[in-house]
Amino acid sequence: MVLTNNKRLLYSKTMNCPSCQSESKRFGKHRNGLQRYRCLGCRKTFTEDHAPAFRIEDYLNDPRGVMAIQLLIEGCSIRTAERVTGLHRDAIMRLLVTLGERCEALLASLVRNVKVSDVQADEIWAYVGKKEGHKGPEEAHNDSIGDCYTWVAMEARTKLVLAFVVGRRTGANAMELMRKVRLSTSTDSRFQLTTDGLISYLPAVDEMLADRADFAQLVKTYKTPREGEARYSPPEFESAHKVVISGNPSKYRICTSHIERQNLTMRMSLRRFTRLTNAFSKKLENHRAAVALHFAYYNLCRYHQTLRVTPAMEAKVTDHVWTLPELIAASARVRLPAVA
Repeated sequence: MVLTNNKRLLYSKTMNCPSCQSESKRFGKHRNGLQRYRCLGCRKTFTEDHAPAFRIEDYLNDPRGVMAIQLLIEGCSIRTAERVTGLHRDAIMRLLVTLGERCEALLASLVRNVKVSDVQADEIWAYVGKKEGHKGPEEAHNDSIGDCYTWVAMEARTKLVLAFVVGRRTGANAMELMRKVRLSTSTDSRFQLTTDGLISYLPAVDEMLADRADFAQLVKTYKTPREGEARYSPPEFESAHKVVISGNPSKYRICTSHIERQNLTMRMSLRRFTRLTNAFSKKLENHRAAVALHFAYYNLCRYHQTLRVTPAMEAKVTDHVWTLPELIAASARVRLPAVA
């Protein structure tokens, strides 16, 4: 039988043994797909060198990595990004977590001392791992799975997301959101703050923003769902009451419509927030990273049709529309906070 040139190379390729430096021949494949060899002298077997270790910067500088991030931002799933780009899903998830942590630090450094006039805050529900009602007795106190709320504070005029917190619907997270709002807003001007009727906001605003915010709540009531509608249909709206809590808020501006519209944007842009699918987050770390990436892109890169600029440009935080590679590069230069 006459061998072609390619087959001659295949059968003739050799590698020296790392133990005795003798000539070796191919000896099948390892279960991970790497080529194995057997030494002709000492008869030992060994595997070819593994691929270099995963380096996040290589993937972030690769057009496929940028495309994978863009797909996630536009509401695609991890596996969709895997099929389109050819990158492994584990690599895409590591990209997401790393870039999300960097974007959270970037927003914390950029959104500082912003002049605001009308701030709205709300929470949007999702879940991590499983729904709260499906948790077993041994998981009852595990806050990393079950219901997970994203607390968001947004300036209604500029549409700039000032702060966000990912976690349970607790007083501690309400306090953390108001602390971040205090850091992100300017001390030179007083603003109006509107939230829903959640009682956790009362001590949080009183502790963090009593000196600079006129606080009001829009308390909405809903009718009891009819039989068969309790699971999938939203409850029917009944009434809304404007309640002044502190300061001198304008009743005309007591509104949560803008932040409610932001909730819709999150549902449409974040695959993890899509209801009735298996795209929900399996880890709290991944969920938080996806939210941070979404808000960084929304503030700095996403052209707002009503504003005709990005929210960050409207709020005078930046002077141009950022591109996704620019966001990736800027986030890499931000120093992450030290872990205690």
